[in-house]
Amino acid sequence: MTKNWTLQSWRDFPIKQVPNYQSQEELTSVEERLKSFPPLVFAGEARNLKAQLAEVCEGRAFLLQGGDCAESFAEHHADNIRDTFRVLLQMSIVLTFGGQLPVIKVGRMAGQFAKPRSADTEVIDGVELPSYRGDIINGIDFNAADRVPDPQRQISAYRQAASTLNLLRAFAKGGYADLAEVHRWNQDFVADGPQGARYEELAGQIDQAMAFMAACGISSATAPQMSMVDFFTSHEALLLGYEQALTRLDSTSGDYYDTSAHMLWIGDRTRQPDGAHVEFLSGVKNPIGLKCGPSLAPDELITLLDKLNPENEPGRITLIARFGHDNVEKHLPALIQKVQAEGRKVVWSCDPMHGNTIKASNGYKTRPVDMILTEVQSFMAVHKAEGTHAGGIHFEMTGQNVTECLGGAQEISEEDLSSRYHTHCDPRLNGSQALELAFLIAEGLGNK
Repeated sequence: MTKNWTLQSWRDFPIKQVPNYQSQEELTSVEERLKSFPPLVFAGEARNLKAQLAEVCEGRAFLLQGGDCAESFAEHHADNIRDTFRVLLQMSIVLTFGGQLPVIKVGRMAGQFAKPRSADTEVIDGVELPSYRGDIINGIDFNAADRVPDPQRQISAYRQAASTLNLLRAFAKGGYADLAEVHRWNQDFVADGPQGARYEELAGQIDQAMAFMAACGISSATAPQMSMVDFFTSHEALLLGYEQALTRLDSTSGDYYDTSAHMLWIGDRTRQPDGAHVEFLSGVKNPIGLKCGPSLAPDELITLLDKLNPENEPGRITLIARFGHDNVEKHLPALIQKVQAEGRKVVWSCDPMHGNTIKASNGYKTRPVDMILTEVQSFMAVHKAEGTHAGGIHFEMTGQNVTECLGGAQEISEEDLSSRYHTHCDPRLNGSQALELAFLIAEGLGNK
């Protein structure tokens, strides 16, 4: 925690990506209500996640972080939550086997409602309105009423996050995450996928391992940990009034924890060392992610680490690299070298989504799967060359069978985009594409 940090101190710092609420009185009233609501997560859970991320720092684990670009109120259905959770479990078993490392599972779920925007307004057919900033702030429909920032949406976001967390906890601990079941889902993928033969060998090796464990008497009946998982939540800490309202003083440690999620991250647009977002997150004890884009200089990164993690605690900071498939080798080595030279303990994770967004000829915003894969491969190659641990992956994905990203084994074309393009913001990998990439990353981890 910085010397003069308080829950309110961020309000004295320059801030970006702030919605223009019409009534400050109503906004204050909503934030006061949120202060009285129960925490969504608990300090002990956040400490558990930090301890597991400390293992990633030492090269003994791998971070899988994924979920929706921006959760929406309209798509809040149990099936959607289940399907995304299921794909993350499928990916984790493949990565665990391929990398021979424990996989820490963190969802972009139960709170990923706010989105930064490149401009405050957008123009369609000559009409200019405020940009859509996520359902926690305003509505996606392009009309004046929906685009007005509404503080009451924060109450709806809290309630949706609470119900999502309730279901995720039931899935994680109630038998749905049984290792045998997750493996069976992967076998279904191999059987049904157009590139099934490519993954049959790895799936077969997993099958042999499962059979060996069963023969040794190790199953969910004899080892309960095989039927449940730790599953954590995360989102970008963008709307700081909401985050402050859900920050609590932990009675056991005397530290402040943001109880809106286990892990929060700072985006590439709001990581100014003298900015409000860095100031606020410097004072909470949750694990913190920091997006690292092409404009981040090595010295500035150290300045940020000095503020966010002055005690150099392992597991506190995850650096999420997002350069674009053709910029990784240009920018990442210098950051790694500076961090290593300074002796900083960090998790290095790859976000191969945000730097690879293009506009298709038919106007759809999309991301080619081959660019996503290239960025992951380059990320891993750079870490191998530097002798450091490529510790994680950060995907925007969904369990729904959407057609938002081009290519992959399904060979989604520009003509296919319109058939199931449902995102409220940025294009997401569908379940098949996400799992396909997990197999490919597993191959890379196995060849380290």
